Amino acid sequence: MSKTVVVGMSGGVDSTVAALLLKEQGYNVIGLFMHNWEEEENGHCTSVSDWEDVKRVCEKLDIPYYSVNFAKEYMDRVFQYFLQEYKMGRTPNPDVLCNREIKFGPFLEKAMQLGADYIATGHYCDIEHKDGVHRLLKAKDTNKDQTYFLNQLSQEQLSKVLFPLGKLTKPEVRKIAEQNGFCTATKKDSTGICFIGERKFREFLKQYLPAKKGNIVDLDGNVVGQHDGVMYYTLGQRRGLNLGGRENESGRWFVVDKDVTKNILYVSHGDESPLMSKGLYSKEINWIPYPPKEKEFECYAKFRYRQPDQKVKVTIDGKGAYVTFDKPQRAVTTGQYVVFYTDTECLGGGIIDRVDK
Repeated sequence: MSKTVVVGMSGGVDSTVAALLLKEQGYNVIGLFMHNWEEEENGHCTSVSDWEDVKRVCEKLDIPYYSVNFAKEYMDRVFQYFLQEYKMGRTPNPDVLCNREIKFGPFLEKAMQLGADYIATGHYCDIEHKDGVHRLLKAKDTNKDQTYFLNQLSQEQLSKVLFPLGKLTKPEVRKIAEQNGFCTATKKDSTGICFIGERKFREFLKQYLPAKKGNIVDLDGNVVGQHDGVMYYTLGQRRGLNLGGRENESGRWFVVDKDVTKNILYVSHGDESPLMSKGLYSKEINWIPYPPKEKEFECYAKFRYRQPDQKVKVTIDGKGAYVTFDKPQRAVTTGQYVVFYTDTECLGGGIIDRVDK
């Protein structure tokens, strides 16, 4: 009797091909679509059209499909955290939390209710199930590798997961979809967070976090402009400052720090040295296969998605770790994740709680 796999169907080309490949491999495939956000009137989330695409794909594949509403779980477990982090002046990554708390949480539970042996998604990453240890591996397509967003998953969550696209590149995935006549073959990749969609991020955030204007101050202590609310800005940000240039000076303005308590946004003009840091601290690391045996070791790390691997030294401190950079890093941001790697494997990660200059 063939094993049953519930595939997280998003209405995009990646989950389409993931479902197709699993069916071709002999699995009993079921499609499951998640509604994670209740749109307001005139909302810009694409879930309605995505659901229509899911239905078309599943009917073409001749597999059963269902829709499940996790909007309350998303609001409680992801969005409230997202808002709280912004209030503190940090820059959260809700996609990481969504994977741990929704896609590999309630979604996994729902899949088990449908009789699943495994769940699968269209993530670009690979997995190895061997001797009771479940290792999260980098994708063949290094440009699309999404292990960064899965750094908080546990062994229990990964034990039930298949990643059919791990050994394929994005162009190969599109070609498979096109050859099989799927409507999603040329569909544009979704960008950003679903609950924001095509809206301007700052305008969206203002609905939930009203903020007061304040001073923009340069490194010499001069007031050079006004901001709309410090929580709306991120380190290294250049756009949206509306400061113009300085006479006889080259370079651009960018954010180097923010003080939520005093409502001050600090900027620099041309000089990037205030953005550079030599290390960070994360107070709680999720180690995916198992905690490291050594208290100090070298590996690679990313501090944001799609960043090339950076050499680091990791010093374990209880549940957390100090991370010393081999080379100074630009705009490492609290609230984001530091994620650890070997050449081929994602070892885990944690929230950046402090950045050391």
